[in-house]
Amino acid sequence: MAKVCCDFRFLLLVAAGVFIYIQMRLFATQSEYADRLAAAIETENHCTTQSRSLIDQISLQQGRIVALEEERKRRDQECGQMKSLIQDLERKGVQRLIDKIQVPVAAVVVMACNRADYLERTIKSVLKYQRPISSRYPLFISQDGSNPDVKSKALSYDQLSYMQHLDSEPIQTERPGELIAYYKIARHYKWALDQLFYRHNFSRVIILEDDMEIAPDFFDYFEAAAALLDKDKSIMAVSSWNDNGQKHFVHDPYELYRSDFFPGLGWMLAKSTWDELSPKWPKAYWDDWFRLKENHKGRQFIRPEVCRTYNFGKHGSSLGQFFEQYLEPIKLNDVQVDWKSMDLSYLLEAKYAMYFANNVKTAKPVFGADMVLKASNIDGDVRIKYKDQSDFESIASQFGIFQEWKDGVPRTAYKGVVVFRYQSTKRIFLVGPESLKLLQIEDS
Repeated sequence: MAKVCCDFRFLLLVAAGVFIYIQMRLFATQSEYADRLAAAIETENHCTTQSRSLIDQISLQQGRIVALEEERKRRDQECGQMKSLIQDLERKGVQRLIDKIQVPVAAVVVMACNRADYLERTIKSVLKYQRPISSRYPLFISQDGSNPDVKSKALSYDQLSYMQHLDSEPIQTERPGELIAYYKIARHYKWALDQLFYRHNFSRVIILEDDMEIAPDFFDYFEAAAALLDKDKSIMAVSSWNDNGQKHFVHDPYELYRSDFFPGLGWMLAKSTWDELSPKWPKAYWDDWFRLKENHKGRQFIRPEVCRTYNFGKHGSSLGQFFEQYLEPIKLNDVQVDWKSMDLSYLLEAKYAMYFANNVKTAKPVFGADMVLKASNIDGDVRIKYKDQSDFESIASQFGIFQEWKDGVPRTAYKGVVVFRYQSTKRIFLVGPESLKLLQIEDS
């Protein structure tokens, strides 16, 4: 019995040892598991931190993308607004900024001296139609002398450039009793045209005087005529004036003519022609000199039927010569002709003689005395032949047109033919002794 008890205690000790060993192993395993769990948790926490950092970075990038997209949208909106603004400005006249770089059609110069009141009237008339197209027709005032009122008036306008011509030496007339004014005018013209062609380098110049008003289509007329001047070297200059342009002698504002007689009074000249004329420019009476055959050398001039300038200068160097009879009744065109749409090729030298001859040919010939009465009783155009200058002057005086000749050419004549309206629309052709032959028309 004692031995059995002893064996039982021994078994209890073994069992206790085993239990302790199992507990220790269990504790060691739990510790290892706890360490592994802690490491796993730490790893998980690290991964979580990295994930959160990555998420944060992704969120930041997404925020930046959104911000960039919003910036792009804002810029697109601003660009759209800018484009709309530019289109709006273009509609409102921004094209005028582009016009500034366009090559001018011609410089416009008003020749002035000592009539400030006349000059102001002329400037206002020119600016009325020049202001919207000023870049194509730069305006100059050229004053001869030092009249303070004229200078002050010219300088009071910001829309023009002022030039002043002062004589560097006294003027001597060539013949006793001559007016010195005609010498001063010729010298002034040469100086002003030299300035505009050679100093300012314009290709064309339109010359006005300080006692002129212009028509609404003045600049459109000269722009159309500039193409003719460039293309046809047989055209020496283009004028806006018709010496027989009185109200009762004109009708058609669309009709233009070639003439062997220089009209002046608002005219356009090309630089190539001035290159020829400047070295031999006369000391006086420049306009009569211009009309000499030796100077125009068979070249001709373009003129309108209805004047595009009106001369109101009753008081001047010519002392009002012919003013009441010939200048005051002039008809200034008041029709806005669309010259850009007009075909003016009939005025070219190769075509014009035939064009004009057909008009003369269809006119009914009238002979004998009482030309005015006979012409009045005929329907349609009339053709009247004159024998010489004296005969022309007699017939012209009956109708009331200009009788004057210069170097064998009547005013306004083309190949000796002077044409004017009579009784509204009827045309009268005064035909010279050689005119029909020059126009290749059989004499009936």
